[in-house]
Amino acid sequence: MESSVMTIEEVADYLKMKVVTIYKHAQEGRIPAFKVGSKWRFKKQTIDEWIERQEKKTKRVF
Repeated sequence: MESSVMTIEEVADYLKMKVVTIYKHAQEGRIPAFKVGSKWRFKKQTIDEWIERQEKKTKRVF
């Protein structure tokens, strides 16, 4: 069974971004995340929903 909770490294790989960028976005509240102890965690479903919202924000009508 695939875990629905992802580490910062897994999210970076999933989004094709650097770990340090995901870390900064999480700290600044720019990407949905939560902490377990001192470690950032991300729910895959929440990340997918966030991606959809980002797509809608950046869509342009030609």
